[in-house]
Amino acid sequence: MRLSTTARYGLRAMSDLCLALDKTNVPVSVSDIATRQNIPVNYLEQLFGKLKRGGLLESVRGAQGGYLLARPAEKISIADILNALGEPFIFGACQTDKGCENAVTCPTFNLWRRVKGSVDEILEATTLKDIAAEKNSLLENLETFIDPERKEIRNKALKIKKED
Repeated sequence: MRLSTTARYGLRAMSDLCLALDKTNVPVSVSDIATRQNIPVNYLEQLFGKLKRGGLLESVRGAQGGYLLARPAEKISIADILNALGEPFIFGACQTDKGCENAVTCPTFNLWRRVKGSVDEILEATTLKDIAAEKNSLLENLETFIDPERKEIRNKALKIKKED
């Protein structure tokens, strides 16, 4: 299972927006978020269009325009964001609307149903406020504490990037 670019960028951008609104409480521009998150502006505009149509964002026009959350961050679940982006988690064809002709005899049917149920439960229970708070905590404690696992993963990525 791999999280799509749309889902990753959407979650990062929503977290960034949430933190920015906590500081200023004024509309935040897509270009500011795109710059901070290293996301192409045009792509982020498309994502924010989906999030607005999904009822998670409000837009403000004009020179001081930008985006605001349509409801409090603690009322927006990660599942809400992924669904608005059109990126629900799916485990196996049997879990889709199309179904699966092998479902009756498939030995993994119940496994995927349980995995999906567990993931859905976590995504529903975790809010935008939760992930924004995690980001804030990481930024505040960056100098004094770096999780060794995160550091190892980052170093791996930097090494691979250098080799490319």
